[in-house]
Amino acid sequence: MIRVSRIYRIVLPIEQERISQVKEIFRQNFSTIAEYAEKFTDMLENPFSHGYSTVLLVSESQVGQVTGFALLLVFPNINSGLLDFIAVRRNIRGAGTGSILYEAIREYAQSSKLRGIYLESLPDDPALVKDAAILKENRQRLRFYESYGIRPIIGTEYETPIDNHPAPHLLFDGLDRSQPLKRSECRAAVRTILTKKYSNILKPDYVERVVESIVDDPVRFRDFKFVKKEPLSSPLSQGNRLLKKFTLVSTHAHEIHHVNDRGYVERPVRVKAIKDTLDETGLFESILPKHFSEEYILAVHEAEFVKYLKAVCQKLESKRPVYPYVFPIRKPERRPKDLAVRAGYYCIDTFTPLDKNAYNAARSAVDVSLTAAEQVLQGKTMAYALCRPPGHHAERRVFGGFCYFNNAAIAAQFLSKHGRVAMLDIDFHHGNGAQNIFYKRNDVLNISLHGHPNIAYPYFSGFADETGGNGGQGFNFNFPLPENAGHEMYLNTLEKAVKHIEKYSPMFLIICLGFDVMKGDPTGSFGLNNETMKQIGIRLAQMNLPTLIVQEGGYSLKNLKTGSKAFFNGFAQSLEAQSLLKAKKKL
Repeated sequence: MIRVSRIYRIVLPIEQERISQVKEIFRQNFSTIAEYAEKFTDMLENPFSHGYSTVLLVSESQVGQVTGFALLLVFPNINSGLLDFIAVRRNIRGAGTGSILYEAIREYAQSSKLRGIYLESLPDDPALVKDAAILKENRQRLRFYESYGIRPIIGTEYETPIDNHPAPHLLFDGLDRSQPLKRSECRAAVRTILTKKYSNILKPDYVERVVESIVDDPVRFRDFKFVKKEPLSSPLSQGNRLLKKFTLVSTHAHEIHHVNDRGYVERPVRVKAIKDTLDETGLFESILPKHFSEEYILAVHEAEFVKYLKAVCQKLESKRPVYPYVFPIRKPERRPKDLAVRAGYYCIDTFTPLDKNAYNAARSAVDVSLTAAEQVLQGKTMAYALCRPPGHHAERRVFGGFCYFNNAAIAAQFLSKHGRVAMLDIDFHHGNGAQNIFYKRNDVLNISLHGHPNIAYPYFSGFADETGGNGGQGFNFNFPLPENAGHEMYLNTLEKAVKHIEKYSPMFLIICLGFDVMKGDPTGSFGLNNETMKQIGIRLAQMNLPTLIVQEGGYSLKNLKTGSKAFFNGFAQSLEAQSLLKAKKKL
């Protein structure tokens, strides 16, 4: 199985390793211009300096070796791309990797609504290419493109030699569109390609000469030379070569935790509502979680608490859940002996039940969050942990607010071994769990936007003056908002939080996502709508950080469906628009 994915940045060690292998493959295939490989990092990270954005796709083997790459330059002024290079590791020729990479490039271009892809290929004329080996390679490349119906544009001076070297043919892939390539469109594209890609070697008069030589309208293409006739159907239409932008991790294991008591809004259908909606967007590759050992939980939660939660759930046989109702002063020597009664020792409220399935469901949610965190660590731009039960109210040694283990905090602890982490909680309720767990640490920045604790659960935490303790002083920020906070107030406050994160300059970003901030949620009172959720997604993506999103609250099924679609569409659109926007600024 060959996987093709996109490299957006060069930040994580795995991304650095991938770009290193890409450069190695480039030097194998293009030894005469080997120094060009050193530009790849800058092309990805600084599109504003070039006037185009760079799309780098890599194919990988099952063991993670990069087997090939394709480099597409996207010019926003013509809404088209130039396939700069496509190459396969020398020792794996014949494996179909080149075809898969080109099909993935085409899939990207179609999903981005580009008007077409231009390609350059050196000539196959023996009068121009005297070296038999090079001539053979040029013919193979043109035969490859021709098998897809893609041929050189003819009747222009694009092939005019520069110095003593033959110039390449210009080919065009119209991405299955029905309209022919018009002269005006081709002229604009050629001018852009020659001035942006070759500005250091071509003089303006040469560029104008080539542009003016395009006189046919529509432009003409060379007759088929290597295949008998134009393919009736393009194999490029298969799609699904390129891995989805994002990963969604979920499991049905949470469904065993189903409390049927009246008024209990944390229901299994929450996950289904979100999952079904996001499947329709085409943004996500859905995977099942791996199982992680208990050591990851114990790195965040006290062992006695974890031991109790497991023991009490195993002993509860009744179908009726147990709710904490006695809350003793928490002294170790005064813990109630009866496990059910002892629930109040480890809980912060009276409405988070224990039953025989609560522990197992909570463990599955931890697996979901850690699997998604691992995806981010492996280079995924964003992974979404569709967790249930939620976790952001679970502190080091207590549960509550429908939460048993702190899924996001456990993932933050996992990622913190590889770089600094910023956590941003945008659930309606204060993220007291992460605050409790990381309050004295400076390697995890914790920020929460929420309903003011004077009016919103959990009431006892989330005040603005709680800014961290000891070594963590200044690394905890709370933004409590009034009861009816709306679109403008929320986005303005979010901007303050984002500025803190950007100043902190973390390696990873974790979002605790709650759709209970939306108008009509039974547990919240904010007035946010779908447009607000979209704008939140856009702003978070603009930070351009490896991002883990962990599902927390949200109990209106309508809001879960419309809000999740708006949020993630905003995130995806923003991510794609950033490099194009930077490129436009250069034009």
